[in-house]
Amino acid sequence: MTGSRPAVPSPPSATSVRFLGTGRLPLAAVAVCSALAALAAVALPAALGIAVDQLVTEGRIPWSALLLCAGLTAAEVLLDALVALLGGTTTATLTARLRTLLLDRVVRTEPRRGGAVPPGDLTTRLTANAADAAAVPVTAATAVAGVLLPLGGIVGLFLIDPWTGLALLVGAPSFVLLLRTLIRRTADAAADYQREQALIATRLTEALDGAATLRAAHTATREHARITEPLTALAAHGRRTWQIHGSAAGTSAVLLPLLSVLVLAVAGLRLAAGAISVGDLLAVSRYAVLAIGLGSLTGALGAIARGRSAAARLEPLLTLPPVPHLARTLPAEGPGTVELRDIDVLEDGKHLLRGVNFSVPGGTSLAVVGRSGSGKSLVAAVAGRLMDPDGGTVSLDGVPLDTVDPVLLRHEVGYAFARPTLWGETVEDTIAAGAVRPTDTRIRTAARAASADGFIRLLPLGYRTPLDQAPLSGGERQRLGLARAFAHAGRLLILDDATSSLDTVTERQVQQALARYTGRSTRIVVAHRISSAVQADRVLWMDDGEVRAVGRHTDLWADPDYREVFHHVPAPPTAPPPPTDGPAGRPTGRPTDPGASEAAPVPVSANQRPTEPPEPPEPPHQRWRSGTEAP
Repeated sequence: MTGSRPAVPSPPSATSVRFLGTGRLPLAAVAVCSALAALAAVALPAALGIAVDQLVTEGRIPWSALLLCAGLTAAEVLLDALVALLGGTTTATLTARLRTLLLDRVVRTEPRRGGAVPPGDLTTRLTANAADAAAVPVTAATAVAGVLLPLGGIVGLFLIDPWTGLALLVGAPSFVLLLRTLIRRTADAAADYQREQALIATRLTEALDGAATLRAAHTATREHARITEPLTALAAHGRRTWQIHGSAAGTSAVLLPLLSVLVLAVAGLRLAAGAISVGDLLAVSRYAVLAIGLGSLTGALGAIARGRSAAARLEPLLTLPPVPHLARTLPAEGPGTVELRDIDVLEDGKHLLRGVNFSVPGGTSLAVVGRSGSGKSLVAAVAGRLMDPDGGTVSLDGVPLDTVDPVLLRHEVGYAFARPTLWGETVEDTIAAGAVRPTDTRIRTAARAASADGFIRLLPLGYRTPLDQAPLSGGERQRLGLARAFAHAGRLLILDDATSSLDTVTERQVQQALARYTGRSTRIVVAHRISSAVQADRVLWMDDGEVRAVGRHTDLWADPDYREVFHHVPAPPTAPPPPTDGPAGRPTGRPTDPGASEAAPVPVSANQRPTEPPEPPEPPHQRWRSGTEAP
């Protein structure tokens, strides 16, 4: 992976949400049907007027005019029903397509970019905001009828008698001002409401993730208050929205009837003067209703304003850049040699990794150690291309990772994490999840290597137990994650603190099986325990985003700063005496080399039992997230 990356195609903007893929044809059909229904409604008053005039002047039933009225009424009803059907299905289709597009953007981008939006806020954007934004195209298409009806009413009034049309136009400026104010104020209120809604969702998600911590710390009441605190502002924004619409509706309820009365009064005077007929008066009354029906646009305009606010919240997700890929292949039967050269990673102008250089020979293991925040997990993410560096080159068997076909890359690079996400219908599906499903034999072999086979067989249906019916501890979840990584082991396997929840005995079993089961795989292990560093062929010591040293654990142990990484493990005496069982001084046979044995990672003195240091405490900003410390 190099600093010069392949060009990334420009992602669509939020304005393209209006038409997504095959949605254009249904939207056109909705607009056409809506327009035809509006034209039928506009033609109906004229047909009724003709029928009345024929009845009054000729004294007979005007069957042809009545049939025309019936046909126009039926056409309007059928077309409105078709608009409702097409509009509903099209909105559902566009919502699904928009959510798929958003998820695709989040999944295809680097995790650090996709993770910039908190999970609760992301959920709100993918659900409520996506639905509001996707409803805008159909709302706009159906608004065609909302415009044609009043325009047709105004035109009909002028055609029957210009004075009736002029009477209606007296109140037009005030009504246009009312609509303009409604749109602007609705958009502002909707944006504020959506922000508070996202804040509540974010806090609720955090609380669910740390539910065990809340119970242990007895802080549920305080957390409940923190989650519900934005409800006050949310309610205020909701009331403001209803007040806006209520004010608009109240103004319309006064203005529009006055306009209708004015039009009918003028029409009555014109009838008395003999300028229009009785049928014309009936048509004028109907056209006046259509003309003042411009108020029906308020609901559509409010929905469009909310949709635009929602689309603005979706814009950051739609513009997430996908990770670029080319289609190169890796050398057949390559050993899995990994090289990182001059790697830099920046965030907000600050170096998280600076000038990182190291290589891992194929088939060997490398432990990455360092204090919390030193960049260990970033190194693992860059090495397996879960993220791209801002500078430098990452290669696997001499091929830059950003040029490798993505499917092939995920075949050859496997991951196991400290807190693996488990998905699938059954426990077996969880282990099998990956680019290609492994065989049942490989699944069970991987489970045995991860020390997961024993507890899986105790489940009601064994490997076929539904995942939601399998009560799993943190260590068992971690072993399933390891089994999944083992089942898909390629030429590079990266374990990011993937044994942190295992007890010492189980961890030792997994470590022993790791080298045996993964075979030719190169292994990069983010380690907090001495045992992981002891087992590795070499250790990469990270300090504040830079490589402090690379070497064997036994060689690095001489540095007191290195020993300090493992939580104040006491330094061995300058000339340690032979270890003994007690006062008699009989040799115990225990090695004094910290790297000589898994059971004795620390040099011991005469009366000192070898112990492994405790797990490193997580940094404060991570404890709440992981549920290990109360807020």
